[in-house]
Amino acid sequence: MKTTRARSITQEDVAREVGVSRTLVSFAFRGAPGVSDETKQAIFDAAKLLGYSHNAAAADLARKQPATVGLFLLDLSNEVYVDVFSGVREAISPMKKRLILSVSHSRGSIDEGSLSSLIEARVGVIIAATLLEPDSQVQELSRTVPLISVTRRVEGVDSVYSNNVAGARAAVEHLLRLGHTRIAHVTGPIHQGHEDRRLTYEEVIHKAGLVPQVVYAQDYTQEAARQAADQLFGALDRPTAVFAHNDEMALGVREIAFVHGLEVPRDLSLVGYDDSRIAKLHGIDLTSVDLHALELGRTAGITALERLAKPDFPVIDRKLEPRLMVRSSTAAPAR
Repeated sequence: MKTTRARSITQEDVAREVGVSRTLVSFAFRGAPGVSDETKQAIFDAAKLLGYSHNAAAADLARKQPATVGLFLLDLSNEVYVDVFSGVREAISPMKKRLILSVSHSRGSIDEGSLSSLIEARVGVIIAATLLEPDSQVQELSRTVPLISVTRRVEGVDSVYSNNVAGARAAVEHLLRLGHTRIAHVTGPIHQGHEDRRLTYEEVIHKAGLVPQVVYAQDYTQEAARQAADQLFGALDRPTAVFAHNDEMALGVREIAFVHGLEVPRDLSLVGYDDSRIAKLHGIDLTSVDLHALELGRTAGITALERLAKPDFPVIDRKLEPRLMVRSSTAAPAR
């Protein structure tokens, strides 16, 4: 028995049902001005009754003005990326741009699939926070679709980032001023473009005439830091202070220090990076570097809108200055 495929409902059908022009129906679905609330509601009701589904991506292609922003986040369990998302959404929502979110499943490692899903969705621009791929791959990707690199500067690519050199220097110099001479740094795997905090730590420590001690975790998470930092606290010459790559890793260090019978800050001063919500909690009170994640997201959203409006505009480079937030997790070393 031969079956026939049901005809797709179109905007023409919706317009006929309501008794308006197809252009007015298109305006209603695009959120364009010139359609009264009453007419808009009638159009939406008719569309629902007829079973019409608005294909936003096809509409973008038809008018050759992409209205969709793709947002890639490295790790949604890290509150920094929640703040970045909030900032992006705050910037683009008033402009009626759609936001498609893609989150890495690999927690701190390269995940090309999540980026590919945004490209396949035909977004007009991708905001990426944070890419771990080498600069050459990021540059190649930006030639496929306009790209805003967030939290990391990539030469030749629109970038919105915080000054990691200034932030790391403030963190380490704070510990030096307190009198610490055994300061360790806990970080994740080496990726191009993500070494500023470690390199700055090593530079400041060498300049102070001290010996750097870097511990590499498998990724940038709390659990990975907990496992990696275990080696720090067994020796008699254990560090009296730790500067962690981010707040999550700082909490992992704090946990394993407690297992070794160490108390923060009496036995161990601890500095994180990001100044996430958890750093400010009573009982945690983590000294941390505020990279202004919400403002990074907001600035990235504005940059994405500018790139959509002016595809041929010169490369945009926007750097925010971080701020060290001193709390009770740091103190002078015990004598």
